Amino acid sequence: MEKRFSWHGKDTRKDPARKKLLDTYPVGDSEDVGWIERLERRGRAKSFGPAESASRKTQDKMRTRSLSQPEHPQSSPTTSPAGRRMTSRYVSSSPPDTEKGYDGMPLPLSPSRLQTVDDLVLESMDDSWADEDEEVPPTVFQEFMRAHTCYTLLPTSSKLVVFDTKLHVKKAFLALVHNSMRAAPVWDSTSQQFVGMLTVTDFINILRFYYKSPLVHMHEVEEHRIQTWRELKAAEPRPYLVSIDPMQSLYQAVKHLIEHKIHRLAVMDSEIGNAIYIITHKRLVHFLHENFRGLTPPSFMTKTIRELSIGTFQNIATIQEDTSVIVALNVFTERRVSALPIVNEHGMVVDIFAKFDVMSLAAERTYSNLDIPVKEALQHRSWFEGVHTCTPMDSLQTVVDRIIEKQVHRLVIVDFQKHLVGIISLSDILKFLVLNPVGPRVL
Repeated sequence: MEKRFSWHGKDTRKDPARKKLLDTYPVGDSEDVGWIERLERRGRAKSFGPAESASRKTQDKMRTRSLSQPEHPQSSPTTSPAGRRMTSRYVSSSPPDTEKGYDGMPLPLSPSRLQTVDDLVLESMDDSWADEDEEVPPTVFQEFMRAHTCYTLLPTSSKLVVFDTKLHVKKAFLALVHNSMRAAPVWDSTSQQFVGMLTVTDFINILRFYYKSPLVHMHEVEEHRIQTWRELKAAEPRPYLVSIDPMQSLYQAVKHLIEHKIHRLAVMDSEIGNAIYIITHKRLVHFLHENFRGLTPPSFMTKTIRELSIGTFQNIATIQEDTSVIVALNVFTERRVSALPIVNEHGMVVDIFAKFDVMSLAAERTYSNLDIPVKEALQHRSWFEGVHTCTPMDSLQTVVDRIIEKQVHRLVIVDFQKHLVGIISLSDILKFLVLNPVGPRVL
């Protein structure tokens, strides 16, 4: 006799949406249908069809795959090959807030998405490391990133703004400010593909390109479309969108960011061609910090950043408070930096001018006069809690903890008299931890 599944007397075969849900999430008997009905009631099953978002398709595909996997055993004490007893700690491949589905429903996780740091290290190291006399290998962060895919970094829910090439440049940057975002993928409706990324750097270059004097209004900023600006910068060496597949490793994501000298990497679903997420240095460092918190770090984490030579200590680009905005914009582009420490006549750090601060000019529509001093332009900044600093004698662990705590992209390195010594950024930290780990086992 044919088995039927029903909701309140409805034959599911007559309801295409519910039938597809059952096909996607197979169940054993009719009593199991209740949880699918709850999913539908919570909004999970509302959009099956062309309008379904790319991120939900990718996540559903992965969850369907994981339903067929056996359940992962509970965490229990394990014994290393050398006989040392240790307690494994399960470290989710996603942060805590991403381990639940839509509306808080728990997600089934396959064993490949749930690993222990101990197991991960022991798989890749020889048995001698398990000795109590041996320290955590310096390549542990690199191997951890190799073992996890970009998919594990995706949150359950996030916001992604996409611009069409026909949109006016001014409206695009106002949208970035309104959504507190620094970049957005650009879609070409003619070729039906993503063609690039609109960033704060583009806004800076547009201002530099069209600005003449305070007496000449920049009509081009008001009238030009994104496509016009793309045609003007077509001669640049990288006119395409740098992206990565969600199933590639996080190690490859770090490598793309560092090698291409970009701050944002688009995650693209190769099957449907849609943008899913944007990976940043900040997100990657937070991911590492969250998963290794409370565990014994490699010994180099206790060394000072001066000993490890992490950061920039020479030829640092700086400006002063009376430097004009247009001069500061030129320094951003020529020196390829994302922030400029502001120093006084004694070389003491008094403020910092970051690229994102330029977006406040778009929000206030004050970009018509770029001859004003930086100090005056920074008054339009909506929120600022001061310059976050460290000293050359601070350990790498202290620096990472401070960056995470303060939610910033960099720390200004100063001496005890607040004189500028250098700058350490998230890209410096990622490059050191993941791409160039110290020690005899550098890959």
